Amino acid sequence: MLITWQVVADGPLVDLDEAASRALAHPDRFSELLADLGNVPVAVPVLAVSLTYAAWRARSTGTHQWWSAAASAALLMALVPALVIPLKILTDRPGTPVVPPATGYYPSGHTATAAIAYGAAALLLLPWLSSVFARRALLVTCAVLNVCVGFGLVRRGYHWPLDVVASWCLCAVLLALLRLFLSRAGRRPE
Repeated sequence: MLITWQVVADGPLVDLDEAASRALAHPDRFSELLADLGNVPVAVPVLAVSLTYAAWRARSTGTHQWWSAAASAALLMALVPALVIPLKILTDRPGTPVVPPATGYYPSGHTATAAIAYGAAALLLLPWLSSVFARRALLVTCAVLNVCVGFGLVRRGYHWPLDVVASWCLCAVLLALLRLFLSRAGRRPE
């Protein structure tokens, strides 16, 4: 909320954001590859594989409503454009000097796509991992992927840093809600 207000009101955080972008934006092929990890054709298939695996495991163990965890994660992914696009229209933020003149860069859709796809995949897979090491490795991988996407978007000049941070904040709330739903759905009697 604070970030959105600062962007809309052109507050002091925007000046810091633009200074950070000037320091960080140096387009290269590597940063473009990192940014591409947030593309729908990359991130959504990762989620789809996780949805399929989690549903298959739940069904094979006789879990009541075995499909609900996968369906809720898929619904959350479908909600991303429904939440991000209106914010882009509302804020009407111009892009960085590196991209062609346009508006609608805030918040970052690529960041939101990556955060929800990789985050929801991790939440779906966690219950099926038996070792602490595997669970930690999954969470670290999820975090690293998201940081790489954010860094790539800013370094390539596709987004201002606040665009990325705002998407992370939005998605943290959405993933917390998904986690709450999954934990409550897991405690229901058979």
